[in-house]
Amino acid sequence: MVRRTVDLRSDTVTKPSEAMRGAMAGAEVDDDVLGSDPTARRLEEEMARMTGKEAALFVPSGTMGNLISVLVHCEVRGSEAILGDNSHIHVYENGGISTIGGVHAKTVKNNPDGTMDLALIRAAIRHPDEELYYPTTRLICLENTHANSGGRCLSAEYTDKVGAIAKEHGLKFHIDGARIFNASAALGVPVHRLVQAADSVSVCLSKGLGAPVGSVIAGSKSFISKARRLRKTLGGGMRQVGVLCAAALVGLRDHAGRLEDDHRRAKLFAEGLSQVKGLKIDVASVETNMIFFDIMEGLQMSPENLCEVLEEHGVLAMPASATSVRLVLHHQISESDVHYSLASIKRIYSEKSWVFVSLEDAFDALTNLGWKRAWGREKGIDVFLELANRGGADDRAGHVRAVSGKAEG
Repeated sequence: MVRRTVDLRSDTVTKPSEAMRGAMAGAEVDDDVLGSDPTARRLEEEMARMTGKEAALFVPSGTMGNLISVLVHCEVRGSEAILGDNSHIHVYENGGISTIGGVHAKTVKNNPDGTMDLALIRAAIRHPDEELYYPTTRLICLENTHANSGGRCLSAEYTDKVGAIAKEHGLKFHIDGARIFNASAALGVPVHRLVQAADSVSVCLSKGLGAPVGSVIAGSKSFISKARRLRKTLGGGMRQVGVLCAAALVGLRDHAGRLEDDHRRAKLFAEGLSQVKGLKIDVASVETNMIFFDIMEGLQMSPENLCEVLEEHGVLAMPASATSVRLVLHHQISESDVHYSLASIKRIYSEKSWVFVSLEDAFDALTNLGWKRAWGREKGIDVFLELANRGGADDRAGHVRAVSGKAEG
């Protein structure tokens, strides 16, 4: 029985620290919908200061924060927002900007580093004085760090250039900064500098900062005034929300300064994965706390299968695509956890376990390591029987039939 659990599914899986639980229990609270919760106000003031914006607003989730931001900037239905084609807003937020806000997404290809080519952004802009059958562009959105690009960081210089394009064309500029504190730690640049060119920014409190719930959006006082009304419209106005904000304040105090440790362990993990035969990873692309690796063709295992087997070792991970797996580190993953997880992956992907160069390898994998773990019951047996028939190993095939209870058809 596995007694150890290493949860690498996301940095959203962390449990509140004892300090957070204590702060939540003792939080000074009032009715935040009425604007009088002192702990919520303190968090919002601190986040406004850290982002360099006039004001900030606590919201229940990053998805709601991005949705509110887009809707404030695109008040006219049928407006268009320029988004990366692999961005979180476009891929993972249920199409809310269109289904709820009537905002059309104009996608621009994300580069492997999470940026979009400046020329392509310019080319995507559509003005109301152009052809009447085009929607009007009113917003450009970036994501920093860029999750689907492996947690890559966007530099302040790049962000400034996008901001200049927005300003030149009279557009608003929003940054989905769910992991902006990770970008700040990795680049050695303050958060306020990374979002200086933006009109608004959303920051997740329940990822690297380790709070149990919530995000904050920041911008001008006018922006936040409109955002507060939209938060209420969307059902995000909560009463004694200081209980949650207290935990976020602890995260800012205790965890923001330790994100570099998560990044260092992620790099260590990536370097270890690069030594595993059959896996492919670009170690240089691991800049923050996220790791993506590919399973090479020819290995009889899918990302789903690998995650299932890892779970038997107590290691929790998530498939990222039909060929890749995503791992995310956080403050509750120790260096010992990294070494344990690496050892588990290496054990699973040892040559004799999964690279079937002979019938004996297949037999060992299916009987000793468990054929169900490799492919699942039916496919595993079928694959072995095919190999057995090719090699004429009727005795071994019969043994597998006996173990599995599958009669030869």
